[in-house]
Amino acid sequence: MPLSARIEAAVSAAIAIGQGQHDKDAPKRLAAALDYAVTPGGARIRPTILLSVAMACGDDRPALSNAAAAALELIHSASLVHDDLPAFDDADMRRGKPSMHRAYGEPLAVLAGDSLIVLAFEVLARAGTAAPDRALSLIRVLAQRTGMPMGICAGQGWESEAKINLSAYHRAKTGALFIAATQMGAIAAGQDPEPWEELGSRIGEAFQVADDLRDAICDAEILGKPVGQDALHARPNAVAELGVQGAVRRLKDILGGAIASIPSCPGEALLAEMVRRYAEKMTPLALSQSATVSYPAASGARA
Repeated sequence: MPLSARIEAAVSAAIAIGQGQHDKDAPKRLAAALDYAVTPGGARIRPTILLSVAMACGDDRPALSNAAAAALELIHSASLVHDDLPAFDDADMRRGKPSMHRAYGEPLAVLAGDSLIVLAFEVLARAGTAAPDRALSLIRVLAQRTGMPMGICAGQGWESEAKINLSAYHRAKTGALFIAATQMGAIAAGQDPEPWEELGSRIGEAFQVADDLRDAICDAEILGKPVGQDALHARPNAVAELGVQGAVRRLKDILGGAIASIPSCPGEALLAEMVRRYAEKMTPLALSQSATVSYPAASGARA
């Protein structure tokens, strides 16, 4: 089964649990809001990375890997719902349609985001009976990369500080769920998650730099969400610090290091190819022709 089909099936099954399809007393508008939050799904890059790592490591418990992928996507979707709220970005659009609070109102948007977070951990708990040790490790990693002091909540928290550590800000706000993706993929396949942290961190940093570039130079119609938000909210970003071309060079350096950081595993070459494909997608088209780069072959060596 293609990875995209695995992910969509896993996310749909998770949402069905949250909607309480066998419970007629569940609130229908909140149930509908859960589906609205995850559909359409965008690139599903985080669960794709998770399953790619699991497959590279053997993927001996695919049901657990699928649950981990769904849980990670639920956390990501919840973060988008909360990011768009008036208290944060006050965004009107997300993935080409009205943001959750515009479609369902602010109270249901808060509840939907909260429900998705709780549902993510329920999905892992349900799937973990066959491999409790792995499930507990998955829950621990996902919790660490969601809350404080090194998760996406910490990332948002940095925006309220008088002085911001840009590296720590990016690592928490964006990098956290990419680190979760690589580490959870390894855990689901019964492998040590620690060697996979660097790959997730590098991919996350690259994604943030690419997002900063898109926010600065791309069109809202193309992205399906508002642009110019970093400047509007005076948020720290790579373009403000390095300039456009400097940010492009930084992006390419990070992605080259990401490939070099892939731990030795049976599917190392295929995993390196996946990172290369995402590298091509990450760089905004308007800038991709301004510089060329050759990414290194996977070798398991540290960059």
